[in-house]
Amino acid sequence: MKKNNIVFAAMVCATAAIALTGCQPDNVTPSLPDELVEETYAGGRLGTTFNQSASAFEDPTPAVEDAGMVNAFKYGEFFFEHTITQNNPPFNGLGPLYVRSSCEACHPGYGHGRRMERYRADDWANGYLLVVYNKTTDAYETSVAGMPQTKAVPPFKPSIDEDKINIAWLEYTDEWGNRFPDGETYSLIYPEVTIPEDAFYAPLSAPYSQMAFRLESTIGIYGTGLLDAIPDDSLKAQYQKEYDAGVDLNPAIWAGHDWASLYGKTDHPKRFTYALSRGPLQDAAGANAIWNIPNVTRSDRRSHYLSLDKSIYATTASQDPEVQAQFYRYFPQWNKTGDPKTDIYNYLMCDTLPVEMSDQDYVNFMVWHRGLAVPAARNLSDPAVQRGRQLFREMGCATCHRPSWTTGPDLYTDPNGFFSDGDARLPRYPYQKIWPYTDMVQHRLHMVNDIRTGWCRTTPLWGRGLSPICSGHSDRLHDCRARNVMEAIMWHGCPQSDARWTVEKFRQLSKEDRDAVVKFINAI
Repeated sequence: MKKNNIVFAAMVCATAAIALTGCQPDNVTPSLPDELVEETYAGGRLGTTFNQSASAFEDPTPAVEDAGMVNAFKYGEFFFEHTITQNNPPFNGLGPLYVRSSCEACHPGYGHGRRMERYRADDWANGYLLVVYNKTTDAYETSVAGMPQTKAVPPFKPSIDEDKINIAWLEYTDEWGNRFPDGETYSLIYPEVTIPEDAFYAPLSAPYSQMAFRLESTIGIYGTGLLDAIPDDSLKAQYQKEYDAGVDLNPAIWAGHDWASLYGKTDHPKRFTYALSRGPLQDAAGANAIWNIPNVTRSDRRSHYLSLDKSIYATTASQDPEVQAQFYRYFPQWNKTGDPKTDIYNYLMCDTLPVEMSDQDYVNFMVWHRGLAVPAARNLSDPAVQRGRQLFREMGCATCHRPSWTTGPDLYTDPNGFFSDGDARLPRYPYQKIWPYTDMVQHRLHMVNDIRTGWCRTTPLWGRGLSPICSGHSDRLHDCRARNVMEAIMWHGCPQSDARWTVEKFRQLSKEDRDAVVKFINAI
């Protein structure tokens, strides 16, 4: 973690023309209209960093600093960056199955995972998570976890043998021949994932012929605390607005004038992950990942993450002679009945396992997770960026990539009950105007080998232009099929895509204007 270089009152402001309080960093010039000065603070006054270096995604928010939580933030960061092992406190707890041995392995530079030619959990920057599902029902396969584990601590064996997973990148030619009217060309590719039946350790719950496989890459984790601070009623208003405008919405989420489903047993809508599978951040990706990615237990998660139906893996492992032969060597402390089959099954199914991550370490981890700042928008005074900003709105891109939201009182909740409502141990972002460029709603692009179900939440665009220097790549979209912004735009143009009409407009722009749109997207 590098020093946060946002300065609110370090000097006297040079001009009174800027109405916003506090001094502006060098790239917020007095010549900018107030709206662009405001937009420069992508995460609001409490959530923005003006760091533009390779560590731009790693800074704490001003809210963290103002609350005196910097030390907790740093300690929490250790758990994101450090490799988890079996027996090296406080970074212990790996296995028996796991997805990765560190969080940063999936989030290079704290950002989006990169496109990979093969599936290997140990390959740095491989943010891919496998999606194994029944193509006749779209339901996840229950014999593996929602995030299938391809690693295991001996004597256990991984759910899927990753040596047998194959990723092929195939060329795609759209109806326009991958060519703009003025002759400029572009390239499109997409992944085809194959996994043979014998790569699965436990028996499948349905015939192999019904299985389908996809890739989903991790997204940037900065700014998620700010997205969590968007009020529930503001989300509801956005869905109603889109529904009233005739936008096709996922019926599993929205039922015309109210939510079709809420998150678990809460009264909160779903807002996180591509699949909108998570509600409040305190029970969303990070809170779950520190448990289910390396399989580290804590006081509110004292069980193993194995498979959607845990008994399938537990039964298979308990009946495996090789696992039986070595089990007591690796887990001598486990209560023995004298029957290794019984002991293995009980160990894997146990929900009262010893705690491996202390409560204070988990608090620090969540201070870090909720406390990551958003990089400021850059170069908004550039005429080309301003032209791209105008075109972005005129073409309708801002319909789904809604530019701004205003946070509420941010009296956050925790479905797990670990944190109380508005718990003072975590940073808060009340009443901030933020610029994530997402409507937080799912739409469909109808791409070849599309995401499971076809519904995908609009990904925030803020900060993504810094990915090349922070994460070492420019890959975009849910499976990294787009290698740059231009390819990401053109993947929105499939015949049935919800964004087809905007791409048709984009195609008619001059090359200068197309480049301006790309430059604007990279600036925010």
